[in-house]
Amino acid sequence: MITRRQAILGGLALPAGPAAAQVLDRPVTLLAPFSAGGAADLAARIFAAHAPRHMGPGPQPIIVDNRTGASGSIGTQFVARARPDGHTLLLARVGSSAILPATDARTPYSVEDFTWLALLDENPFVVCVRADAPWRDLQALLAAIRATPGQLNFATSGPATILDLGIRHMLASASLPIDAAQALPFRGGGEALMALLGGHAQFVGNNLGDMLGAIQQGQVRALVVSGDARLASLPHVPTAAQAGLPALSSLAGWNALAAPANLPEPVLEFWTRVTIATTRDPEWIAATRRTGSVPRFLDGAATRAHVEAQIALYRDLARRLNLG
Repeated sequence: MITRRQAILGGLALPAGPAAAQVLDRPVTLLAPFSAGGAADLAARIFAAHAPRHMGPGPQPIIVDNRTGASGSIGTQFVARARPDGHTLLLARVGSSAILPATDARTPYSVEDFTWLALLDENPFVVCVRADAPWRDLQALLAAIRATPGQLNFATSGPATILDLGIRHMLASASLPIDAAQALPFRGGGEALMALLGGHAQFVGNNLGDMLGAIQQGQVRALVVSGDARLASLPHVPTAAQAGLPALSSLAGWNALAAPANLPEPVLEFWTRVTIATTRDPEWIAATRRTGSVPRFLDGAATRAHVEAQIALYRDLARRLNLG
């Protein structure tokens, strides 16, 4: 027998499920655990802009709350402790929801503290320098780091984020000490980019969503992008394998939607419907692609499994790098 949720996920026709007016009585807060202007903020605002038209009669607005700090754990923990009534959602990120739990046993939440609603998209990892920097390719940057250990620095959004772990993985893969370049922590990818543009950092490794605009405007130069193939949006940027560092190929950011654990079934059904409809919306898809992300929907169960697999991946990586 097919359950209602299976039918929803399978796209089968069903009588209309609960509308916003039936499950929501006030605006929805969508927590973005990193600073305004970064990839998490953009993804949250794109979802908040497009989801309401799929919420049925009486939709409530979705308000993005940038609650930053502690590598994204402050905003993430806020949602974990919130009332499970559908009014508080999390824009979950690889750093705060996978890397941090994988590398820091003190992380004040775990996978079990959330109702996982959907994976929304994935975002390649890219290493960039300022457009006027002397390094024309990745090997030139690595050679400079090798020649002046500890002198160059990179911008991060905290010690347990892809901005930090990705660069340390890059250094180790190039047979360099993981402290061969110095980390400068900021509150999010947007601030890390500003540090690069302002000359406070010499390079940054980040999700493409944080960097694409600056790349396209000629402010920064992308040296390498993760993945197995060059991106249509950046055809001139080599892949990790082409740049001589294939170990970076598997790095990628992602955005997922979550709520506190123990979400009531009608509320879960409501947000499942809304998320499916939103991720099929051509306007949401186009807006997401403009950020450099690749739309990729997974349902709640598959998203939880994905997060668990990511935690295992980064726990192993941190162990090999002697981190955490």
